[in-house]
Amino acid sequence: MAAFWTDRRRLLAGVGGLTAAASLGACANGKITGFDREKRSLDICNQGEPLSLDPHKASGQWENNIIGNMFVGLTTENAKAEPIPGMAERWETSEDGRTWTFYLRRAQWSDGEACDAHDFEFAIKRILDPANLAEYAAILYPIKNAEAVNQGHMAPDTVGVTALDDLTLEIKLEHPAPYLPELLMHYTAYPVPKHIVEAHGDDWVHPENIAVNGAFTLIKWWSNYIVHLERNPHFFDAANVVMNDLYFYPSNDVNASARRVMSGEAGWSTRFPSNQVETLRRDLPGYVRVAPYLTCNYFSFNVTKPPFNDVRVRQALAMAYDRDWVAANIYRTGEQAAYKFVPPGISNYPNTARYPWADQSIEQRREEAVRLLRAAGYGPDNPLRFEYSHRNTSDNPRVAVVVQNNWREIAPWVTVELRGVETQVHYANLRAKNFDVGDGGWIADYNDAKNYLYLFETRTGPQNYPGYSNPEYDRLVHESDFEADATRRGEMMARAEQIALTDAVICMSVFINSTNLVHPDLTGYEDNLNDYHRARWFGIKND
Repeated sequence: MAAFWTDRRRLLAGVGGLTAAASLGACANGKITGFDREKRSLDICNQGEPLSLDPHKASGQWENNIIGNMFVGLTTENAKAEPIPGMAERWETSEDGRTWTFYLRRAQWSDGEACDAHDFEFAIKRILDPANLAEYAAILYPIKNAEAVNQGHMAPDTVGVTALDDLTLEIKLEHPAPYLPELLMHYTAYPVPKHIVEAHGDDWVHPENIAVNGAFTLIKWWSNYIVHLERNPHFFDAANVVMNDLYFYPSNDVNASARRVMSGEAGWSTRFPSNQVETLRRDLPGYVRVAPYLTCNYFSFNVTKPPFNDVRVRQALAMAYDRDWVAANIYRTGEQAAYKFVPPGISNYPNTARYPWADQSIEQRREEAVRLLRAAGYGPDNPLRFEYSHRNTSDNPRVAVVVQNNWREIAPWVTVELRGVETQVHYANLRAKNFDVGDGGWIADYNDAKNYLYLFETRTGPQNYPGYSNPEYDRLVHESDFEADATRRGEMMARAEQIALTDAVICMSVFINSTNLVHPDLTGYEDNLNDYHRARWFGIKND
């Protein structure tokens, strides 16, 4: 024990320090409170503070980490994030692929009321009702009339979702969507308890009102401090759930998260400081988990206003950013420099789209950037000034400094101001177009290129952060929905991606890996492309 804690104190100093008294106190207690075997509880450092735990109001991975333990959709994910039956025990698809019939299991909400097909019908119509201002509703546009309803052109009752009886739900689609089982794992497709929502309105999600159908129910939510979930005895698979309590802490500072794991105050951190990976591997054997991840980091240009309504300005900045240096020196966990938008690992998709200048050296690109900016009218007599907004989490502040230096190095008349913002506020600004250039990341909701490319369709609305609109791009993405041949469909989407890259609607940064610190005695945690880890699958080693 003594030698182990000596190693811990050395690492704590490396990731920002922790007092020796705190370390020795944790050792003297004789147990790791962040992963308590006796109480079967787990404390989790979980990036940002949730803005909402309503599946129709959420939009961040840190919210998904909590909500995904509280609710189960028609389909759900196994430990490897593969789609498996959830509330639906089985389903059938019509010959044309546009009608899906789901046969539900008998199940209950956590208050003992039946959870059935009527709750799913109610939920999907609720999220698509424009009165509810659900910013993530566009992901459900494959459903018949979903877009027209969400845009206010049709009544919510016309959405193609019908409870045929208590245990049978029919979903009609605008076009074939073979990825539907994966899409329905997403929290936008979770049911909500009709009887409670109708009684309490938006307050239904408060701990004193809420009912859930998943493995854990909400007990307490103290804003900016803790979200406490407790095992739900009414969950249909409750007999196989090992953990009793989950405690989620908003943890924007990855160094602080690592310290909490080191001190025994947390058994899992959903991110760690990537520049400390070798130290963490040495001194926390078995904790470090690095895995491929269907996600990308990029910077959105606000094309709705000058100077970024000029494609030359966007192209110049995208060229001048040294993403290879960032991948190698800021991230230390195997990240790839990104010269395209859709990440590796997407099914049935060719890797043909790239920035046109991707094979040029950084020196050549910076020379061309100067020429483009001068052609756009910028120079000593008309300096280019703008603000770069970034999340204050993980490695993003360190990346921001590199971004600022790269763009300042283009010419002395380029001025870039940095603005670090709390994560949830930052994304709200992106959706409201309240930014010049803003960093961000996109994590796949389902394994299909459409889940990335829909972001830049004109119709997508708030989640089209740049405010991009290109008729040819829109046409290709839309028509790909109706192409039955998977190869041709992929080629159509790749042509659309190429248009967006040539237009430099975003500046791609890196394809990042998932980085977690996980107590080695926690079983059932599986690395996967989505970085989804539901606690219903967790167990305790040698329990």
